[in-house]
Amino acid sequence: SNLSKFETSISGTDVIYAGLTLHEKDGVTIQGDNWVSYWQPHADSEIRAEITEFAINQGWPQVHQRLAMVDPESAARIHPNDTQRLQRALEVYLVSGKNLSAFHSEEQIIKKGTNHITPFNLHFFGIQPYDRAILHKRIASRFHQMLENGFVGEVKTLYQREDLYEMLPAIKSVGYRQAWRYLSGEIDYDQMVEKSIIATRQLAKRQLTWLRTWDNIRSLGEPSGESVDTILKYVESISI
Repeated sequence: SNLSKFETSISGTDVIYAGLTLHEKDGVTIQGDNWVSYWQPHADSEIRAEITEFAINQGWPQVHQRLAMVDPESAARIHPNDTQRLQRALEVYLVSGKNLSAFHSEEQIIKKGTNHITPFNLHFFGIQPYDRAILHKRIASRFHQMLENGFVGEVKTLYQREDLYEMLPAIKSVGYRQAWRYLSGEIDYDQMVEKSIIATRQLAKRQLTWLRTWDNIRSLGEPSGESVDTILKYVESISI
């Protein structure tokens, strides 16, 4: 049947979207849960360690000032407390001798001239809850379920490893950062729960904002049977 010609991909991140819509010739490659421009240099562990050591000794505000000297545009855009982006911006300059703002400018110029054509038609649906209060309730419920399933114990196993530390991108992810701070004694259990839920709400807000920038996305209000029916009816309509 015509329906057999359809493939479905489901993702909670933009990685699947990037992998389907972008291509190597568009200057994009997938690394873990991130897509990285080919025009930017890849991570350099030695340079990154040097920046981290400088931050430990001098403080991240000093890293921000150091960045401002070589890339004032990025420094103006990146908050001094945004250590991950701060480190990456300075790393790009130290590795390549060219600042991140210059790479971004070149990337936009090249992308405007890109004419990437996929060998198939892409149709996108996005779950975009209409009631924010319901979304927030579900986020809280999901995190409490994670706690019941042993989330803190999972993070504790990582915390006890000597090769991991708080500034690693994976440890700074939502939930892990807060649990790590709880295990280190910086915050108590109730604060960890509250801060994790708030951080997840903020992440959901950013994801919804990002979804609104997509062209031709079809919005699904809730992940329900009605949403499934909507998708199936759409697929049938374009398969005729």
